[in-house]
Amino acid sequence: MEHIRTTKVEQVKLLDRFSTSNKSLTGTLYLTATHLLFIDSHQKETWILHHHIALVEKLALTTSGCPLVIQCKNFRTVHFIVPRERDCHDIYNSLLQLSKQAKYEDLYAFSYNPKQNDSERLRGWQLVDLAEEYKRMGVPNSNWQLSDANRDYKICETYPRELYVPRIASKPIIVGSSKFRSKGRFPVLSYYHQNKEAAICRCSQPLSGFSARCLEDEHLLQAISKANPANRYMYVMDTRPRHRMQSWWATQKDIGRIIVRISSKIWNDEKIRESDGKKRLNAMANRAAGKGYENEDNYSNIRFQFVGIENIHVMRSSLQKLLEVNGTKGLSVSDFYSGLENAGWLRHIKAVMDAAIFLAKAIMVENASVLVHCSDGWDRTSQVCSLGSLLLDPYYRTIRGFMVLIEKDWISFGHKYSERCGHLDGDPKEVSPVFTQFLECVWHLTEQFPQAFEFNEAFLLQIHEHIHSCQFGNFIGNCQKEREELKLKEKTYSLWPFLLDDQEKYFNPLYSSTSQKLAVLEPNTVSFNFKFWRNMYHQFDRTLHPRQSVFNIIMNMNEQNKQLQKDVKDLESKVSFRLLDNFQLAFQVGRNACSHLQYYTEQLQTVNDIGPFSLPRVALGTKICIVSLENQNRCGSHSHGGRHVHPQDLSSPGWRTREAGGVIRSKSEGLRKGER
Repeated sequence: MEHIRTTKVEQVKLLDRFSTSNKSLTGTLYLTATHLLFIDSHQKETWILHHHIALVEKLALTTSGCPLVIQCKNFRTVHFIVPRERDCHDIYNSLLQLSKQAKYEDLYAFSYNPKQNDSERLRGWQLVDLAEEYKRMGVPNSNWQLSDANRDYKICETYPRELYVPRIASKPIIVGSSKFRSKGRFPVLSYYHQNKEAAICRCSQPLSGFSARCLEDEHLLQAISKANPANRYMYVMDTRPRHRMQSWWATQKDIGRIIVRISSKIWNDEKIRESDGKKRLNAMANRAAGKGYENEDNYSNIRFQFVGIENIHVMRSSLQKLLEVNGTKGLSVSDFYSGLENAGWLRHIKAVMDAAIFLAKAIMVENASVLVHCSDGWDRTSQVCSLGSLLLDPYYRTIRGFMVLIEKDWISFGHKYSERCGHLDGDPKEVSPVFTQFLECVWHLTEQFPQAFEFNEAFLLQIHEHIHSCQFGNFIGNCQKEREELKLKEKTYSLWPFLLDDQEKYFNPLYSSTSQKLAVLEPNTVSFNFKFWRNMYHQFDRTLHPRQSVFNIIMNMNEQNKQLQKDVKDLESKVSFRLLDNFQLAFQVGRNACSHLQYYTEQLQTVNDIGPFSLPRVALGTKICIVSLENQNRCGSHSHGGRHVHPQDLSSPGWRTREAGGVIRSKSEGLRKGER
């Protein structure tokens, strides 16, 4: 609270940024240690987490007040008008401090308390077990083994402790290769396709010029190739784009050498497409400058593939252009699509998708293993490896499997979440929407294959929300070593159990697990299949009313169906209670009748047991009529006169009848003479 000078401001206006009439809501603005809260006159609340804030601007004073514009990392933009400039200045300075923390311990996750005990917190972190995930893939096996070479993070600080490498790769080979690769990120297993016996491996670029080589690195790549008995050839996929040749990269002698290499190695190679020639030319120029590119003369049984995904700086600039187009009022449809095209965002999405498709086809069609790398192996490499695995393996298209995929290819392998998402007050040039691009690629896949994914769009949006919220510990830090030093599993909570608790909300009603069990996704990447993700970039702009997608219509119908089913259950419950009441009433009546029947039966038995006489009985169907004597003297005629009681005697005053559930229809009906 030390950064908060003003905690409450009244008569603040919240503007609708897309309204041409400057429509606004008036309410009260509150500033807390974790959130900015606006409550309008209708008691509607707008919550903004401090960690979501990307930019705060205090504009020039106007006649209506001081404008304060807040842009968030989850693409929400709010425009306040604060009546007093002093209050606006205080809030502005407070948000600048609260949105950019200096150290990890000040992040929201370290104070967030969902009222769980330590054992529940631990179970949440144990929900994803990567050792079990590799067992599911089929490793370790005769070709792949678990290596403890990095158990103390001495070989590579940004890799996890447990790594899978070819069984024939010794520790000296691993250590030697790590010294040859950027940041020590040597080739390791990312995904193993058990049926094809092919692998997706990942690493960083080699630190080499034309003349440099590393025998250990060459041996490690040979070991990866030999670990696949189905195909001895393997691909090395460089995800980086071609670059313009610049004079400082190479001398004229190097350029001449490059041209000779191209003429002898590329144009006569029928297996490599002509379009790859230019990319290879520039990659070789990179090598002349000491940048990462494997010398194909030193690596046997290897084919090179270049896919051209731009770096983090290009992606950051592209997203900024996209957001500028989104925030512009009154754009025509043609101007919007023109701005979208100029931003280049969807072209970058397509480039990532194309790389993943090549990776999946190399494994499924050619049975070939693939080694993927970019510069440092934690941005574009994570995108391609995770998307390729998603295309190949239906398990990763489930809710739980997608969590495992993120843990495996992003969190454990050192994607720098805190730097890329700007969790702390650091270098803004390190911020880039790399993981956002991955989620958008997955969303495009869900649009093309709506039955193949167990989760829906809301699941992806919720994950995107929390990579920036710093509410959970999963995405805090830049690698596993750093997370262990922060003791995140002891001090923070995992996001995954909270998502699983609400998984009904994230379930895709179109999902068909049976039809997609063995399916490999083959998306179509023609340009018109890539569209603007409205619910990502305009999810908070409620005044926009675009055409609703078919998927959203189905989701709404599914929600309505659930509500109808609930109503039916409520009605059935009410009917059951009503029937139960009626049954209880009928049961009580029946029990009373049984009591009466039992009473009359006992009376009958008592009368039958009197003296030497037995009374006349009347049987009328199921009804029993007991004829009793009014006094004992009347019965004496049996003994004195020796005569039998005749039916006509029953009508005399000395007799009376008692019914048990019936009446006597006639004096003679069913009557038998009494016997002594």
